[in-house]
Amino acid sequence: MRDLIFSLVLFGLFPACFRRPFVGLAVFSWLAYMRPQDLTWGFARAMRWSYYVAIITFAGYLTNRQTRAFLPDLRCWIMIALLVLVFLGIFASGNPSAYLFTRYMELVKIIVIALFTTGIVNNKERLRVLLWVISLSLGFYGVKSGLWGVLSGGNLQILQGPGGMMADNNDFSLALSMAVPMLFHLGWTERRKPIKRAFFFALPLTVFTVFLTRSRGGFLSVCAAIGVLVWRSKNRVAGLIIAFLCLIVGLIVMPDDYTERLQTLRNPSEEGSAASRLRAWGIATRMAMDNPVLGVGFMRFPHHYLDYCHNPTPQELDGSQVIVAHSSYFQIWAEAGTPAFALYMTLIASSFLTVWKVRRLARRRYYSSWMINYATMFEASMVAFIVGSAFLNRAHFDLFYHWVALMIVFENVALRELDDEKKHPVRKGTRGEIRHIERPGYGPRPRTNGFARKALTGRT
Repeated sequence: MRDLIFSLVLFGLFPACFRRPFVGLAVFSWLAYMRPQDLTWGFARAMRWSYYVAIITFAGYLTNRQTRAFLPDLRCWIMIALLVLVFLGIFASGNPSAYLFTRYMELVKIIVIALFTTGIVNNKERLRVLLWVISLSLGFYGVKSGLWGVLSGGNLQILQGPGGMMADNNDFSLALSMAVPMLFHLGWTERRKPIKRAFFFALPLTVFTVFLTRSRGGFLSVCAAIGVLVWRSKNRVAGLIIAFLCLIVGLIVMPDDYTERLQTLRNPSEEGSAASRLRAWGIATRMAMDNPVLGVGFMRFPHHYLDYCHNPTPQELDGSQVIVAHSSYFQIWAEAGTPAFALYMTLIASSFLTVWKVRRLARRRYYSSWMINYATMFEASMVAFIVGSAFLNRAHFDLFYHWVALMIVFENVALRELDDEKKHPVRKGTRGEIRHIERPGYGPRPRTNGFARKALTGRT
C-alpha cells in the first residue's frame, strides 16, 4: 500500500514538473535528500524516480524555456571546468572502464542539477521554497532518528544512513550537520509560531542524531556550525554561555563509548582509524606530486594505493581493508590533479566571499534583514562541510555543489534587491544616518498572491 500511495503521488506530480520546471527541481531535491522511495518496501523502492523527474523537468524546460540554463557566474564555470578535468583524467589514467564512466555520469548529474538551480531559482520566494524542501527533508531524519535515540536512552548507534549520498553514517552526519544552520535560521525567520516551534523542535533532535552516528567528523562539523551561529549572533556572550552549557550537558549524557571515541582526537597518531587517515593523506600527497596535472584518475586512488604505500599492512595487501583518501581535499588532489584542486578550493573560497559581501552590504542598510540571516546560514553550513569533509572522502558530495549553487542564487537575488531602492523605504536613524529596519522574514504576505504561488510562476 505504501508503494502504491508513493507512486500515485509521484505520477500526480509529473505533469506539474513538466509545466513548471521549478516544481520538478523541488521534487528532485525532495527525492535526493529525503529519499522517500527508501521508506517503501516493494516495487517503488527499486524504481529510479529521480531520473524520471529529471527527464520530465528538463523536457518541460526545453519546451517552454523562459530563463537561461544557468547564471554566467564564475563558480558555474569552475564546476564545468572540474567536469572537463575529471573527464580528461579518466582517459589519462590509461584504463577507462564502464564503471568509471558510470560514476562520472553521477558527478555530471550533480553538477547539471547545481547549474540548473542557478538558472531556475530566480527570486526570493523560490530560494526560500527550495531551502525549505532541503532542510525539512534532512530534518525528517533528524527528528525520526533523534526521537528513536531518546527512547533508547541514547544507546542507539546509527551505523548506516538512509541511502544515496547519505548511505554511510559519516556522510549522514555531515549532511545533518549542514542542516542544523538551515533549521535554525529558517525557523528564526518564520513568523508563524507553530511552524517556528516545529523547526526549533527538530533542531536539537538533529544535533542529537549527529551524535548517535558516533562520527567524530560529524561531531566536529556540528560543533563548527554551532560555533559560527553563536559567533554571528547579536548577543555573542549569551550565545557562548548557552553553547558551553549545552556542551557540558551533552558530554554528561553522551554514552561512554562515544566519549572514549572522541578522546582519540587528542592523539590521532595513536588511534587506528585516525592513524590510517594520516597515512592515507601522505600517500595521496605522493600521488599528487607524482601526477600534478590530471592526477591518478577519477576513482583510481585505491588502484594506485599500493604503488605509493611504502609499508602496506596485511589487511591492505589482501584487500580486506577499505582504501580511500579519507579527505575530500586529498581525494580530489590525488585523483584529479593540482589544477582541479585549485579550482575546488576557489569554489569554496569564492562562496565565503559571497556571503561576506552580501552581509556587509546588507548591514550598511538594514538593522535586521533576511539577507543577514541567510548569509549566516550559508556560512555556517559551508563551515560544517569544510570541517567534515576534511575527514571524509566526499569531494563529489551532492549537497555541497547544490549548496554552492544556492549561494550563487542568494547573491544574485540579494544584490538585485539591494539595488532596487523602490522596494526599501528608509527613515532617519538615531544618529542621523539612513537606516531601514526590516523584521526577520519576508514581510507581510501579499493579499493577492502568496509566496508559494509566486515561487511557482516566477513572478516577482
